[in-house]
Amino acid sequence: MPLSASLARGVARTTPGILHARTVTGDVTAPPRPGLTVRFGRGEKPDVDLGVGIDDLRVSRRHGELTYRAGQWWLRNTGQQLVRLPRGRMMHLGTEPIPLATGYTPLFVKGSGYREHLVELYVASHDDQGPVSRRRAETARPETWALDDDERLLLVVLGQRYLLYEEDPRPLTYATAAKQFAYRRPDAGWNERKIEYRVEAVRRRLHRTGFRYPLIHDKSQGRPGDNSEPPPT
Repeated sequence: MPLSASLARGVARTTPGILHARTVTGDVTAPPRPGLTVRFGRGEKPDVDLGVGIDDLRVSRRHGELTYRAGQWWLRNTGQQLVRLPRGRMMHLGTEPIPLATGYTPLFVKGSGYREHLVELYVASHDDQGPVSRRRAETARPETWALDDDERLLLVVLGQRYLLYEEDPRPLTYATAAKQFAYRRPDAGWNERKIEYRVEAVRRRLHRTGFRYPLIHDKSQGRPGDNSEPPPT
């Protein structure tokens, strides 16, 4: 069942499960009605409800769809190009539909060359009213974690390729970091053993604070690596 403008009008923004979708060329709002389908792609209405990549011939005229069933919105790729989801998850034409979680989900439609076309999705939960304008609100401060001066210097040295925004960055090995410390701070005693000890101490401390990314290695796999091995191919 395709989405029509009349279906979108008059939907209460507080309805749980309501879908908000937008791209640079438009937006749609859809109620959580069983069997309702919202289609997006390069084509025009009535073939699609939301235009995306409208000037990019690599984007299919019907590139994807969202269907409400079993109490959730289900995303399916119906186009020739990949759809990229958060955490690097990819969907192709044969991928089984996946359910959207409540809240915000960005997806990117692969286009020509390096082009990727953003589709922003938001599924309202029971206790929110969907995306609202916050232009006058104070900017949220980034989350930070306490580090002493030595820890901060150590992480800067190990992660300098990321801080320089190099392409495909990787951390320095402990051996390489120790050589840099020997040159810049020869009296500080930063050898490989000390670097490993301090890194593991930071890992354990941040892990206890509920840091969102995994920091603790599986001990059954042996001694944690320090990027000495080449990346997997």
